[in-house]
Amino acid sequence: MSDTLVRYESRSPAVLITLTRPDRRNALSRDLIAALTEAFAKARDDASARSVILTGSGNAFCAGMDLAELQASVAVDEGTEPPVWDDALKLAALYDLIYTLPKPTIAAVNGSAVAGGAGLVSVCDLAIAVPEARFGYPEVRRGLVAAMVLPHLLRHVGERAARHLLLTGESLPAIAAVEIGFINEVVSSEQLMPRAQALSHALAEGGPNALARTKELLHLFSRQALGLEEAAKASAAPRLSEECRQGLDAFFNKRPAPWAPGY
Repeated sequence: MSDTLVRYESRSPAVLITLTRPDRRNALSRDLIAALTEAFAKARDDASARSVILTGSGNAFCAGMDLAELQASVAVDEGTEPPVWDDALKLAALYDLIYTLPKPTIAAVNGSAVAGGAGLVSVCDLAIAVPEARFGYPEVRRGLVAAMVLPHLLRHVGERAARHLLLTGESLPAIAAVEIGFINEVVSSEQLMPRAQALSHALAEGGPNALARTKELLHLFSRQALGLEEAAKASAAPRLSEECRQGLDAFFNKRPAPWAPGY
């Protein structure tokens, strides 16, 4: 686990996992995904960890996929196998690891959580956020599809709200995210970690086996239609499209995509 990307700390009865890539708004690079996977696996096997708190450093929780890395990965030489398939599978596996972790998880959202960052929030059991946080799925504006996080979003907010977020790409302020059921509550920035810690103490009142079995049943009763590999493929395929290339180019050049009004 890279200490430069993820910090793992004991905050008894929980462990605190912090994304430490603030210069890139904690964007999900390959290395960060690997470090997070290792951190959550460590928390799963850590006997002293009764729950896990996930947060970000800096002003953002997580800006989603590292688009610069994605742009480089789809620009590989002809005849070379692009890494997008493996990248998508590893991110899908991370989401599944967090969602099925036998210990309760708490997202302490310190700033904006969009795209894959909103996905991280959605796979945690509980979520609290500061008033400045915003949540959204802007993938379609880049020619991408939020396939992996879609079922987790639907479980929280229902189809009408999910369609609005996924199809418009608009983001919601934290208070609106509470109203639609995406997060549990909004607290001041000063109270974010104390409240997360208080929740970890409340969770520790539950029997470890009872908590694990409850999570297992919640997963069973809300099983998604697509398997992990199918969801990863559904997310990866659009990344190789010309539409995605145009969307990424527009994003980095700060101009409208060719399909957007005003192009």
